[in-house]
Amino acid sequence: MDLSVLDTLRETFSLPSLLVLFALAALSILAVAVSVYKWLQFLRLGVGKRRNAEQILDFWLTGNPNLALQMAGERKSVLARILIAVFSGLRAQPNAKEYAEELGRQTAVIELAAMTDRMRTLEMVVQSAPMLGLLGTVIGMIEAFSSLAGIEGGAVDPTILAGGIYTALSTTAVGLTIAIIAFFVQNMIEARIERERNLIDTVISAAIHGRFDPNSS
Repeated sequence: MDLSVLDTLRETFSLPSLLVLFALAALSILAVAVSVYKWLQFLRLGVGKRRNAEQILDFWLTGNPNLALQMAGERKSVLARILIAVFSGLRAQPNAKEYAEELGRQTAVIELAAMTDRMRTLEMVVQSAPMLGLLGTVIGMIEAFSSLAGIEGGAVDPTILAGGIYTALSTTAVGLTIAIIAFFVQNMIEARIERERNLIDTVISAAIHGRFDPNSS
């Protein structure tokens, strides 16, 4: 960091307020790191590849199980791995559909556990950033009024009080900004996980029980 920036921060904020700001900066870096990690993880896991799953199901339900298994093995996606588990169960015990469904559910639990990894970290950022900002505000207000209490003669310079309130409220603004951005990112990721969970239920049911074609008469 530029030395001039550090000097400006030292002149504007006290040491406790600076510590709060550095903690908020660490939270923002953590939120960005988790967001990038989840984006790369979803790409690696193959989240949201519904079309591939539909193609695999088409081959399976139209009497081409070998081609369906081959395609599922080639597609690197969450739904493909779950379909492989279901197909394996149906082939191993054709008359026990509950066995295939259980295999699919077990695989789904593993996949969903991977997708929800590190989400608690984002939740922690959302909840702790405003609290840290409020702490910085309280510290700043205490320092502002304590400096006024030390002035003799009762003549209070309003600029001193205004400057103290400005520096105090700055930490709250920073904390709320970090929390709001992290909140939206968290909700977008959770929505994607929920959509994948619904697709998992759909493909397991379709592979075992078939599916309804709304275009059929």
